[in-house]
Amino acid sequence: MGAREVGLPEVVGSGSLPSRVTIWEVGARDGLQNESVVVPVAVKLEFLDRLATAGLSVLEATSFVHPKWVPQLADAAELLAGLSPRPGVVYPVLVPNERGLDRALEAGVTHIAIFASATETFASRNLNRTLDSQFEMFEPTVSRALAAGLDVRGYVSMCFGDPWEGPVARSQVVAVGERLLEMGCSQLSLGDTIGVATPGQVESLLEGFRDVSRLAVHFHDTYGQALSNTLAALRCGVTTVDSSAGGLGGCPYAESATGNLATEDLVWMLDGLGVETGVDLDKLVETSVWMAEQLGRPSPSRVVRALSK
Repeated sequence: MGAREVGLPEVVGSGSLPSRVTIWEVGARDGLQNESVVVPVAVKLEFLDRLATAGLSVLEATSFVHPKWVPQLADAAELLAGLSPRPGVVYPVLVPNERGLDRALEAGVTHIAIFASATETFASRNLNRTLDSQFEMFEPTVSRALAAGLDVRGYVSMCFGDPWEGPVARSQVVAVGERLLEMGCSQLSLGDTIGVATPGQVESLLEGFRDVSRLAVHFHDTYGQALSNTLAALRCGVTTVDSSAGGLGGCPYAESATGNLATEDLVWMLDGLGVETGVDLDKLVETSVWMAEQLGRPSPSRVVRALSK
């Protein structure tokens, strides 16, 4: 008899946690951009539709990064043209600069995200900019997006460790993040791009920001710390968590980055804590099993493996 058939996980609340958490699902973008093969548009569209059916209300759909850098998402315009948006679901897209914004506006998107670096080396390798000059690229993109009525989210990569520079100073991450918020980003997602953070680091970094309610967290599970880091963030007041269905993804610019926190693993934990997400875990597992079949390999999510036996 399976765990779900006997009513597991048992719901036992814990203090200092939010009553509800918004899951920012990144599987279709951050997950698939790291695949070695290009997934057909029809499969991506069905993936998004299945995720919406499972109750996820924020689905990061794709990216308008130049196809040379992320060929797996070169079909962004075609994807959005074929998308049938679900009521109550938003479909943000990632844009790197004004050219990406132009393409997003042509596609009629309403939510975009920009991505910054917390370190000098990653800014150079990923954005071809210095840590400071990256903002020269963001400012016109954000101001134009806001003028067009779009919501703008800011990502900050390498918040807890950098494969070239090592530990990252908290003050440096906070300075980059606060600047994006002041620029007009409605929310800031703090990324543990190579998955090296531990809960004490998470608590320390969050304490450095003025308004935790505007923060989200984005953990990779390289060292198995993503769930514990997420729980630490929730105890600090964070209510939005990025995750990827089936644990898909990594970072094409950082070889040491492995998969994202699996959405199923996150939902299992939150269900057990009595924290609402609006997500049907069984339908989500079915979706990730289906996507794993499309990709020709098993899902790395432990909950997917446990519930699909």
